[in-house]
Amino acid sequence: MVSPLLAKAAPTGREIVNVTPERAGWTHVGFRAVRLAAGETETVNTSTRELCLVVLTGTVTVTVDGQTYEKLGSRTSVFDKVSPAAVYVPGGKTVVVRADTDAELGLCTAPAGDTPHAVRVIDPSSMRRSVRGQGTNTRYVCDVLPHDDPTAAHLLVVEVITPASHSSSYPPHKHDIEQPPVETLLEETYYHRLNPPQGFAFQRVYTDDRSLDEACAVENHDVVMVPRGYHPVTAPHGYDLYYLNVMAGPNRFWVFKNDPAHEWMLAAK
Repeated sequence: MVSPLLAKAAPTGREIVNVTPERAGWTHVGFRAVRLAAGETETVNTSTRELCLVVLTGTVTVTVDGQTYEKLGSRTSVFDKVSPAAVYVPGGKTVVVRADTDAELGLCTAPAGDTPHAVRVIDPSSMRRSVRGQGTNTRYVCDVLPHDDPTAAHLLVVEVITPASHSSSYPPHKHDIEQPPVETLLEETYYHRLNPPQGFAFQRVYTDDRSLDEACAVENHDVVMVPRGYHPVTAPHGYDLYYLNVMAGPNRFWVFKNDPAHEWMLAAK
């Protein structure tokens, strides 16, 4: 049986996967991934939601209310060691994306909020890149739209590459209680990619009392929804794992709590 937290990808066609707040049973996060062949277009009306358009692969031209931003994106694979192109778009805008080459897009959304924000092309060279963890807990992070970037109202977007045989989002952590500065409430989606693409990975989502305890076997392009609880990921031998995280909650601030049962390893030599 497929976990209710796992959104399986369509192997072919324009729409790869679509997680709406209604589907997830929550309030804030929405995520779509789409494939465009060269010359195809995708139109998005942001309405009451803000959008972070991430050019996962390929090159596109983006037009927002008549203003055009040309030739965004340079990657042929999400595993390329370069940051993605991205465009932040506030609510109430019409966005037209034209694929200059075959392309894959991540459409990350959240409520637009009450404070006006401007359209912004996020320069890949400005995105903070870092290494987290050590040993087989090492992973490589690119902050596309972090919480200390004032661009957005609610959205946080980050890419992570976890090498084969490594763990990620580990030790297990959660962010499901609005109690800053100790912890904040953020819904989250994980959009998974595998290299080679026939691979698989595992993600568990569980709470302290185990009222939620789901184990998901994820394949290329699948999405895992994290409404609450801890959510570690493991990449098996032979398959590198990429994921695009989208987070949003009542406040745009990311503070997490580690599972106390596993926090000991942070102090291990």
